[in-house]
Amino acid sequence: MKRWLSLAVSLCLACASTGAFAKAPTALFYMIEIQKSINSFEAHVDKVDLLVPTWFGVDGNGLVSGSPNLYVLKLAKAHRVPVMPIISAGGDRKKFHDLLVNETAKKAMIEGMLEQAKLYGFVGFQFDFENIAWTDRDALTLLTQQTATALHKHGLKLSMAVVPNAPGYAGRGPFAKWIWEYWKGAYDLKALGQALDLVCLMTYDQHTRWTTPGPVAGMPWVMANLEYALKVVPKEKLSLGIGLYGYHWFAGDPVGADGKESSNISAQYIDADESFPLAKQFNATMQWDPVEHESWFYFYRDQMREWVFLPDAHAFRDRYDVVKQYGLEGFCAWVIGAEDPKIWEGLPDAVR
Repeated sequence: MKRWLSLAVSLCLACASTGAFAKAPTALFYMIEIQKSINSFEAHVDKVDLLVPTWFGVDGNGLVSGSPNLYVLKLAKAHRVPVMPIISAGGDRKKFHDLLVNETAKKAMIEGMLEQAKLYGFVGFQFDFENIAWTDRDALTLLTQQTATALHKHGLKLSMAVVPNAPGYAGRGPFAKWIWEYWKGAYDLKALGQALDLVCLMTYDQHTRWTTPGPVAGMPWVMANLEYALKVVPKEKLSLGIGLYGYHWFAGDPVGADGKESSNISAQYIDADESFPLAKQFNATMQWDPVEHESWFYFYRDQMREWVFLPDAHAFRDRYDVVKQYGLEGFCAWVIGAEDPKIWEGLPDAVR
């Protein structure tokens, strides 16, 4: 931690002397199809540099489905906000594998993307393919290269959300092996960085619904994954993922649908409009972790302790500082509408 802080200070001094980073980092915000996400975009549209909404999916046959929210699209155009929709396979590992090994299906997907971009004036697309077998690594790279080449011929860009995969191999324990096999191992960062216009490093979900309680994205973990990615991806192509949501861990119902009893440590996503009121309701003390650079609190319900970890405005500012200090292309924040409203105070207006 001390090492990156000292590096940050030196970089800031260098910036002041050279005038570097005059351009603010690109503020990329993801948007999902719920009203509070749309409301937040509407309220803060002039601070958003690039909007990446979850509008399109693709199946194993290459069929692109979905459509834009016309109100959001009109709002974005009125404020000259570029729109780069996500295209996703829905996390279905087998169907995505079927797509990867089918040249006809891949061609159909690319043609569908080009058709939608031309129809609605998108600047490109972002791939958000997750839950991929590590054995499909080369096939994913090939699909990315083929798609990027096709889009570039039409003046369009291709970006990709990638699961951070430091240290570059499967770890020792069974969870580390599983997460490498199906989440981390499929991304060849070097090859993808060469093909893509932008790599969005999803430096969030360090702890999840699948794990014990812990930070959504602890700073040491974020920095380890950032420095690993920077070994092979140029900083001008790298966007740091910043999570805007939190997690709430609690003891779930130990009786399953089949009537059998088993351990059920549960967790749910929790946004700022829920986490702060929850802390107030139970008179919980909000605490700041100076190592992880993330806020957290606990409270008791039915004599059982429940935990909440949340990236509040303080956490956001610290990660935004890292983006500036490292001279990255920008940040990619999941998801607009989940955020602590105070994050907007530190963001400049977009330059169109």
